[in-house]
Amino acid sequence: MRMANVIDLMHLGNDRVIAAHELDGGLVVDPGPASCVEALLAGLEVEPRALLLTHIHLDHAGASGVLARRFPRLRVYVHEIGAPHLIDPAKLIRSAERLYGDDMDRLWGEIAPVPAEQIVAVRGGERIAALDVAYTPGHASHHVAYFDRANGDAYVGDVAGVRIPPAGPTIAPTPPPDVDLEAWERSLDAVAGWRPASLRLTHFGERPTEEALDDAREALARAVERSRGADRASFTRAYEAELGESDDEAALRTRQTSPADHLWMGLERYWQKRAERAQAT
Repeated sequence: MRMANVIDLMHLGNDRVIAAHELDGGLVVDPGPASCVEALLAGLEVEPRALLLTHIHLDHAGASGVLARRFPRLRVYVHEIGAPHLIDPAKLIRSAERLYGDDMDRLWGEIAPVPAEQIVAVRGGERIAALDVAYTPGHASHHVAYFDRANGDAYVGDVAGVRIPPAGPTIAPTPPPDVDLEAWERSLDAVAGWRPASLRLTHFGERPTEEALDDAREALARAVERSRGADRASFTRAYEAELGESDDEAALRTRQTSPADHLWMGLERYWQKRAERAQAT
């Protein structure tokens, strides 16, 4: 395959926040939210034939139903855990509303169901066109990544974190409900095992593999350090201090992708689950 066409979806009018990646043959990795669908369509070079979703969070996959309705022959590839929530997004919407409240429409636009006949569920281990699929949980239980062996690009969604170019900090995005830090480390190992030449991030763009993976591991370690035994206020102070070391534009866009409250809530839930498992043994 040729190098991907990177489409900046200009979320909320800001560049370098959400990227969609168009590959040969009308394949699109993570179309973004429906609020950005016109930017996506304007940036596509051909009519989309298939969506390759890394996971079903609205900033990555929210436009899937709108696009499936517009293109009835479109196929939507998604991990089997996420597939039912695309077919009937009611639970996904309720979960998002707890985080975003009245901002849902402004942020994400219409969240339409994807007809079941347009869904192709994957588990990891498949090959789609020239792309290998790996199951990569940690950020979400329904997360997968895609590897193009022909040109060495891996499309990793949120596994390698958030990093706003040219020099923003790398952040581990840890929203609720199912962050799993141990699984996340294993997923980074799986991506490294492909030996890709570069990683393609939804937030944002292309990064050299070794640098990106090292930064992601360090970001996970910081997330552990800041959250274990801490409270929301101290966690937020540490997060803001890190953002303060970057320029204002990178800080604004990082907050847009990864609000401190959401990072804290996901980690708080992770530690609660750990404690509950320890008590049960």
